[in-house]
Amino acid sequence: MLTFAIRRLILSVPTLLFISLVIFLLMELAPGDPMAQVPLTVPPEVKEKMREALGLGQPSHIRYFKWLYQFFIVEPMVYWDWMVGTSYTEGVQRVISWQTRSPVMDIVVQRMPQTLWVVGMAYIVGILIALPIGVYSAYRQYSVFDQAGTFVSMIGFSIPPFFTGPLLIVLFSVQLGWFPSIYDTTHVVTDWASFKVQFLQMIMPVMVLALQTTAQISRYMRASMLENLNQDYVRTARAKGLSEAVVVMVHVLRNSMIPVVTVIALGMPAIFGGAIITENVFKVNGIGQLLLTALFANDIPMVLTLTFIFAILIVLFNLIADILYGVLDPRIRYD
Repeated sequence: MLTFAIRRLILSVPTLLFISLVIFLLMELAPGDPMAQVPLTVPPEVKEKMREALGLGQPSHIRYFKWLYQFFIVEPMVYWDWMVGTSYTEGVQRVISWQTRSPVMDIVVQRMPQTLWVVGMAYIVGILIALPIGVYSAYRQYSVFDQAGTFVSMIGFSIPPFFTGPLLIVLFSVQLGWFPSIYDTTHVVTDWASFKVQFLQMIMPVMVLALQTTAQISRYMRASMLENLNQDYVRTARAKGLSEAVVVMVHVLRNSMIPVVTVIALGMPAIFGGAIITENVFKVNGIGQLLLTALFANDIPMVLTLTFIFAILIVLFNLIADILYGVLDPRIRYD
C-alpha cells in the first residue's frame, strides 16, 4: 500500500504541472487588463511602474516559472518561518494578488475558516442524512419512504442553489423573519448568545448545500445497497441465522460503502473550493466568493493559486479513496 501511494504521488506531479500550465494559458488568453481598475487620475508613468512591480512587463513563461518557484519554495518556507520563528523568507517576494496587492496565501488563510464553517458543515450534515436514507430506502424498496426519498432527491438534483437560496431568504428571512439573510463573517463566538447567532446565520446556507449533497449520496447509497442485498453471501448469512440488523448493517453496508466512498472523497475538495453561488447569495466571505471576484478582476496569481490548490486536493482525495478501498474490502490489494 505504501509503494502504491508513493507511486501515485510521483505520477501526480506532471499531472498537476500540466493543469497549472493550462490554467495559466487560459488566463493569459482571457480579455481584460489587471490595471483597468486603477483610477484614471493615476498618471501613465505611475501605472507603468505598477505594472513592472507586479511583474506584468515580463514574458509569460518567466511569470509562470516564477509563480511555480514562489508556490513550491517560497510559500512553504514562509509557513516554516511562521511555525519555527525563523526569518529565511524575509525580503523574498511571495505570490502577490494583482487585485489586493497582498500575498495570496494570506488572503486564502483568512477566507478559509468561513468556507470550512459553512460548506464543511453542510457536507457533514448531508452525509449524515444521506447514508441512513439510502440504506433504509434500499431495504424498504418501493415503500412510501423510498418514494419520498426519491422525490426529495430529484428536487435536490433539479433545483440549483441560485434558486433555492433566494427562495429560502424570501420565506424564512423576509416573510417569517427567523434567520438573517446575510452571513456576518465578522461575528465572533464568545458565549452562548453569540453561538446562537452563529448557528442561526448558518442554517440557510447549510440547508441549501446539504440538500444537494444528500440527494447525490443517498442515491449512490441506495443503488449500491440494492446491488448487494441480492448477493449470495447475504442469503448465506441469513441462512446461518444471523439477525437482519447484523446482515444489513455489517455485511451489506460495508460492501456497499466501497463505491460511495469515491463519491464522498471526491466531494471533499469542494469544501475547500467553496460554493461560489451559495457564498455569493448569502454573502459568505469565503473561498468561492474570492475566486469569483478574482476571475472578474483578471487576477491571474489568485486564480492560478486557488485552482491549483483545488487540483492538489482532488489528487490527494482520489488517493485517499483508493486506500480506503483496501480498508473496506480486504480482497483489494495494490502491491
